[in-house]
Amino acid sequence: MIDYRSDNTGRAAPEILDALVRANRDTALGYGADEWTADLQRRFSDLFETAVRVFPVATGTAANALALASLGPSWGIVYCSELAHINTAEANAAGFFGGGIKLAAIGGKHGKIDAALLAEGLAGIAPGQLHKGQPTAVSLTQATDLGAVYSIDEIGNVAETAKRRGLRLHMDGARFANAVARLGCTPADATWRSGVDIMSFGATKNGGALCDAIVVFSPELTDGLAVQLRRAGQVWSKMRFASAQLIAYIENGLWLEMARASNGIAARIAAGLRDIPAARLLAPIEANEIFLELPDGAMDGLERDGFQFYRRSRTLARFVCRFDTTEAEADALIAALRRNLGTVPRAAE
Repeated sequence: MIDYRSDNTGRAAPEILDALVRANRDTALGYGADEWTADLQRRFSDLFETAVRVFPVATGTAANALALASLGPSWGIVYCSELAHINTAEANAAGFFGGGIKLAAIGGKHGKIDAALLAEGLAGIAPGQLHKGQPTAVSLTQATDLGAVYSIDEIGNVAETAKRRGLRLHMDGARFANAVARLGCTPADATWRSGVDIMSFGATKNGGALCDAIVVFSPELTDGLAVQLRRAGQVWSKMRFASAQLIAYIENGLWLEMARASNGIAARIAAGLRDIPAARLLAPIEANEIFLELPDGAMDGLERDGFQFYRRSRTLARFVCRFDTTEAEADALIAALRRNLGTVPRAAE
């Protein structure tokens, strides 16, 4: 079997497991009062070229929900893409931990928020309208839930629209490494320099083991978030093991090396798709995800050929490349698509 189901189905990077072993010595204070967690703050501050506060958490859902809960009152409205994970797949965790936060979907291409449509949505709620919830924050997903990557200018346009209304900007960075690898920019340019106040920093999907993180760029958010984390059971007792993973993740550029590897495999598949007329991409391949519109029978054929992938519907398949997906596995998928689609005409544009 060749597994393209998700980038969280694969193994953890050996460097991260080694870091866990190295942290498993002697004793250390709990709940973040240890040397690894102190070092984590310094390492991430260097990475982002500004003083940040980093909070390890168990999952991306926890990172998203608790970060958003820290941004405003329970009657607030958080604007996000129609396809955002917080809107489609997290059981309204943001609403639960935020005490009733409402998510409002904004359209855009390939899972992005269109800044003009965001402005239009905000214009529909005048400040002080007591019979409506009040805009609080915007959450953008980088890379998006269709595998597209916001450019620096696109992030800035969303941020400018949000800031004009006094809103905070959150970034769901479950695949942030893949986006930075694609853009070739600094983490600082892709976040706080473009107006991001707080982010969910993903590691698990990119060779991590057991944790992600929340990175806070606006220090006034820290105290409230710390309480939210404690209340939600997201303050690790043996925090050193979580912090050790995250240190190893960014050390010596490992996180970007793994992201470039998975992006590279996706690009290899993209190149192979160019001569398969019946393969129709739902979105450009800009990171490590591939969304293909395929006939039901072709998907059946791929499964018979030993490929695992996510069937989003009867005609939509998602393939996700991991840091440890090989070129041979990419070539095998291309060959299988040719075999199963060679006689199927491309759908009308």
